[in-house]
Amino acid sequence: GILAVGEDLIECFDAIDTLSKSAQIYFSARMTGYEPEGMTDQQLDDLVPAFGLSSMRNKLIILFIGIGSFTLFAQQRDHRTREYIAPVRIVWQQNSSRITGANHLLVQGNGQSDLANNRLCVLKSTPTEHPALLLDFGKELQGGLQLVTGMPPSHDPVSVRVRFGESVSEAMCEIDGANGASNDHAMRDFVVSLPWLGVQEIGNSGFRFVRIDVLGDSTELQLKEVRAISTFRDIPYLGSFRCNDERLNRIWKTGAYTVHLNMQEYLWDGVKRDRLVWVGDLHPEVMTVSTVFGYNEVVPKSLDLIRDITPLPSWMNGISSYSIWWLLIQRDWYYYQGNLAYLQEQRSYMTALLRHLISKVDPSGQERLDGNRFLDWPSSENTPAIDAGLQSLMIQAMRAGEELCTVLGEDALASECRMVASKAIEFSLRKKSRFPSEKDRITPGDKQAAALMALAGIMDAKEANERCLAVDGAKGFSTFYGYYMLRAMALAGNYQGALDVIRTYWGAMLDVGATTFWEDFNMEWLPDAGRIDELVPAGKKDIHGDYGAYCYQGFRHSLCHGWASGPTSWLSEYVLGVQVVEPGCRTVRIIPHLGDLEWVEGTFPTPYGVIEIRHEKGADGKVISHINAPEEIRVTP
Repeated sequence: GILAVGEDLIECFDAIDTLSKSAQIYFSARMTGYEPEGMTDQQLDDLVPAFGLSSMRNKLIILFIGIGSFTLFAQQRDHRTREYIAPVRIVWQQNSSRITGANHLLVQGNGQSDLANNRLCVLKSTPTEHPALLLDFGKELQGGLQLVTGMPPSHDPVSVRVRFGESVSEAMCEIDGANGASNDHAMRDFVVSLPWLGVQEIGNSGFRFVRIDVLGDSTELQLKEVRAISTFRDIPYLGSFRCNDERLNRIWKTGAYTVHLNMQEYLWDGVKRDRLVWVGDLHPEVMTVSTVFGYNEVVPKSLDLIRDITPLPSWMNGISSYSIWWLLIQRDWYYYQGNLAYLQEQRSYMTALLRHLISKVDPSGQERLDGNRFLDWPSSENTPAIDAGLQSLMIQAMRAGEELCTVLGEDALASECRMVASKAIEFSLRKKSRFPSEKDRITPGDKQAAALMALAGIMDAKEANERCLAVDGAKGFSTFYGYYMLRAMALAGNYQGALDVIRTYWGAMLDVGATTFWEDFNMEWLPDAGRIDELVPAGKKDIHGDYGAYCYQGFRHSLCHGWASGPTSWLSEYVLGVQVVEPGCRTVRIIPHLGDLEWVEGTFPTPYGVIEIRHEKGADGKVISHINAPEEIRVTP
């Protein structure tokens, strides 16, 4: 509470009102990432005659000091919003004769139990029949479940089993130690007691489907409401992408939504699993954040977290390439946001990391990275591909290091980075690694290596595209490194081929019911596969439970993974055509590549505001562009 002391009631009210408004300004500033400096004594004195506050001079000082002390009572504030969502359909019922009024659950409720006790879903068990429901909330969500109960004859709590699932089959499965289902990272299968005439909120996971089973014999459960609690950052989609191909539009939006769900207090890899800050995952996610949302504090907050828990010479997440990704993210984040003050905060760690990386390049120019030598999971058994990929990443790290050190005034280290990059390039050109080799067919990992080599400039992009990336279309793509494969295809000028792969590979996930993109996907899973939003028909394969590999076998497989969002930023960068040339988007180059599209339009967020863009292909094939950019931004063709 607040206590105000004054000469009269009006003075007390004015004091409280001043504090309230000041606190609102203070917290609004904090939420946008700024720390208010406060007011000097002179500024406080200036308020006295302006507002007739002669008798309140000392009280104002106390009030403004009090604002700063508020945060002592809230060590961490949740920046997320909670939204309550009713299910859109009932997928399945067990012992349906023991269930009445199930459709009442599809009506949006108010979260309040009441004494009217009508419009209820009633489930009555017997010693041999235990009713159950499977609910579909329409799309992948992050959060939990709210259950509002009625007044059954017995006041005893009712035990129910609750199962969350990203697919219908996951919500229907048992944790048997063989199918990949587990309660790791988030509880998805548990028993809870529900109160008589009350509200219970449970769970915290990524899900779309929920199964509820009544466990007790001869028990009556009355449900007024079962609503999903969606927890997310309530932020506007500043970036946009639309074209005459609705499939591409859906893919762009799905990638944006996948990352949006993972923008929790920190930027996660997946909302079901692992719910952790994995730095490699962050690079495609940060590119999507920059493309869709512009600046958001979840990015520097996550980058700083992993920096602070990884003292050198340790590698971030135990993976040497992930420390390189941290460096590349810093470079890209600086270009998109132009926040020099934030970059300067990284100086100490960044320069030490660069020196550590330099120590891992031998005199011949070959990288000698230790720790877990890893690109992505599908390439993890292809040692030559990993070696070539890490050599390519080391070259990119040295180039980024040179750029950032130049900005920071670390000229000697910038020069050293340039020399190491040159030496590493010379080594790679002498070695002449190619994927695939002349006599071999393409194997898992080859496209990852070819993409990185093309982006690093140690394999001709057109050669990489023709001999590897474009071979067999989407076969051999991965959800994580698919982003870099698309970028390398663009570097080779194969924009149409990249569009076709996006439609085929990422579009296939939509075709089987996905509302977010997955941790991994393989085109070979598609034949005879059922949808994730239906019970698997007899004779069909369960695309969730029957597939997966490495750490994501079966139902452990995450169906909402931010590293799979690559097409979102790729479509904005190469089809809408926005490329950032100078830090802070002070200069952007807009070169559209429509391929077989007739038109494309969209927006792109910058620190100065949104750029509005539309490209139309004329009858002669020429593209006419309409661009409206903030005056602070220079647009070049």
